[in-house]
Amino acid sequence: MRGSAGGTVGPLNEMTEMHHIRQGQGPPLLLIHGLGGSWRSWWPVLGALAAEREVIAVDLPGFGETPPLIGEVSIRTLADAMTTFLAEKNLLGVDAVGSSMAARLVLELARRGGVLGSVVSLDPGGFWDGWQRHAFYSSIWTSVRLVRLLQPIMPALTRHVVTRTLLFAQFSAHPWRLSPQVLLSEMRSYAASLSFDELLRQLAYGETQQGAPLELLEHPVLIGWGRRDRVCFPSQARRAMRLFPEARFHWFNRCGHFPQWDVPEETVRVILAHTGQSMPSRRSQGT
Repeated sequence: MRGSAGGTVGPLNEMTEMHHIRQGQGPPLLLIHGLGGSWRSWWPVLGALAAEREVIAVDLPGFGETPPLIGEVSIRTLADAMTTFLAEKNLLGVDAVGSSMAARLVLELARRGGVLGSVVSLDPGGFWDGWQRHAFYSSIWTSVRLVRLLQPIMPALTRHVVTRTLLFAQFSAHPWRLSPQVLLSEMRSYAASLSFDELLRQLAYGETQQGAPLELLEHPVLIGWGRRDRVCFPSQARRAMRLFPEARFHWFNRCGHFPQWDVPEETVRVILAHTGQSMPSRRSQGT
């Protein structure tokens, strides 16, 4: 495993280096974490994916070890920063997987075209409406403040089954099974994220996600959703598919908001089966 090259990283408005790790060999595969997370969010699936692909897992601006953007932090500005980063690393056209907030980010990049190859979007945020928007914002706003207050005792809370279950019931269909190491790392990252609050507000009340009309997508897109997602409710999947009608869809049964945590083996199979595919030609589709 190796980290990104270079010395001290400056603001991404001046330089677009993002902290990242690269592991494995084969065609490159980009992994992008959700709101508050870091590249370590992918620990449960990293080894299995790296057995088949060269995995590149990034820390987005303002999260993990990457400094924040100066100015607005939104899906639009993160998409701009990611595009520049990939261009500088000669990775334009890379297959990509996004989780939660980043699941929306990879859909936005797929919609723009010319940035990513095949895309897997796992439980994307941003497809709520009405009361769901307010429920998302208030529940996550409250959760992160609790996480910040509990930092001194977070190692003990994540280590014990009962407290782990209580803390992560919103995010997992079976939180008692989750790795204490992964959860502690995630909670440390949530508390330290410099861009969490602004990005949360932008996700809930900022620009809405535009879709990709028929024949716009250049590469295959798959949207996956946990049937027991309590952050982005499963009913939102219909709205996502209406906006991205060419996307394929996969339900993860017995799964909450993070398939890579709840059903890692299935998640790896879905990612490897979908990425690297070519978009069927319009002629073969009869158009």
